[in-house]
Order: sequence, then C-alpha cells, then structure tokens
Amino acid sequence: MIMPKNQRQTGKKAASAAAKVLANPKSTKAEKSAAASALSQTPSSKSEKK
Repeated sequence: MIMPKNQRQTGKKAASAAAKVLANPKSTKAEKSAAASALSQTPSSKSEKK
C-alpha cells in the first residue's frame, strides 16, 4: 500500500519559536519534544518546490 505524502508543514514563525525552545537549556522535556515534532514537519530548504 502506498501512503500519501504528508502535506502538513510547520510555518516559519512556528519553526523559529520551536528552534528557540530547543536552544533554551531551561526548556522542559515535553516542550523540547513538541518543538522537535514541529521542526520535523518543517520543509527543508533543499526540498523541491511545486
């Protein structure tokens, strides 16, 4: 079975906020997990544009 590609992507502002959470040593484990999840859905600069 072929799975469709995930079309949901994190916006630039949300990705920036997530990066700040990951860089903050005082962020909790839950905050870092949520931030990492958001960044994993961010389109890479190398991805093809349609």
